[in-house]
Amino acid sequence: MTKDSGHPGALSDLRVVEMGVLLAGPFAGQLFADFGAEVIKLEPPGQGDPMREWGREKPHGQSLWWPVVARNKKSVTVNLRTEEGQAIARELLASSDLLIENFRPGTLERWNLSPESLWEINPKLVILRVTGFGQTGPMSPQAGYGAIGEAMGGLRYVIGEPDRMPARAGVSIGDTLAATFGALGALMALHARERTGRGQVVDSAIYEAVLAIMESLVSEYDKGGYIRERTGPILPNVAPSNVYPTSDGLEILIAGNQDTVFRRLADAMGRPELAEDERYATHSARGAHQGELDDLIADWTRSLTADEVEALMKEHGVPHGKIYRAPEMLDDPHFAAREAIVRVTHRQFGDLAMQNTFPKLSDTPGQVRWVGPELGEHTDQVLSEVLGKSAADIAKLRELGTV
Repeated sequence: MTKDSGHPGALSDLRVVEMGVLLAGPFAGQLFADFGAEVIKLEPPGQGDPMREWGREKPHGQSLWWPVVARNKKSVTVNLRTEEGQAIARELLASSDLLIENFRPGTLERWNLSPESLWEINPKLVILRVTGFGQTGPMSPQAGYGAIGEAMGGLRYVIGEPDRMPARAGVSIGDTLAATFGALGALMALHARERTGRGQVVDSAIYEAVLAIMESLVSEYDKGGYIRERTGPILPNVAPSNVYPTSDGLEILIAGNQDTVFRRLADAMGRPELAEDERYATHSARGAHQGELDDLIADWTRSLTADEVEALMKEHGVPHGKIYRAPEMLDDPHFAAREAIVRVTHRQFGDLAMQNTFPKLSDTPGQVRWVGPELGEHTDQVLSEVLGKSAADIAKLRELGTV
């Protein structure tokens, strides 16, 4: 456990039931749990969320992804394919604020848990539904993973080098974008119900969440006939802003594309005349001569170590950053000062490092209170304390295979 902040989280008055699996739904649940919501995760008995097995593993087979994506949640085993399990879900949802699910459209309805039936018992319930293609439209019934949404939303096409096949980000960006937009939408719906007294459905599609971050890509084609292409580490006509090599085999990103910043970069390079050169004096001129300017800067950085370049960038106020991996993050004093990475006690791994909760709130901050739970770790507690079931009731449910 981390040290208790002494403050209730911003969402500590909310109860969330998470039925999602894998990443899109569970990441939305993580965001709510990080800021204090009581997130009750329903998992199939004896099986659990596949995320328990995903990701890089230790030799003894324990997932290192699960402790993060399921942190701060309570695990309750319920077989939602049975009438008894569906009844338990309805009992929980009768006193909950938010339901998160990321099954194919129609699954809740087959389980007798349609939004309309849930609103009969809890009109204030907000229902977040995360899918590949949304709840409506001709593609809505299809299975849709994050990678497909990244492709259809336009992101995959613009990632990578221009002479190669489209690349992908090294993380599940489509799923987490849909989850983040979904969580934002759920907060909007929770705010709206303060006026209306009623919940609503939040329909978050992965391909649309990706599309939302694609800047002016569609408009550029609509009015200019321009299709953005893969450009590797640069944005066309935004210069200099690139990754440059150093003498010690490392790389550093320098962003000096604003006129005043480029002038400071030229001074740092000992080449103040570059800021007056008509090829580089303005944003448009630098964009037109992007390749040759990048080569010029790379020749300079290649003569210095990464630390030497970084020191000069700091001295002259030029935005920059080394290319970090996990080792650099764990060793960085700024990360440490802001507690961007925390260490949490894990039952198998002991002292486990993971990213903290973001963003930072001054009065009601988020907090990593515990790592992802064991399968069904909180079943008895929730059934007895939340639903008021007796030990005999719980034993009977176990006998039936419901929990």
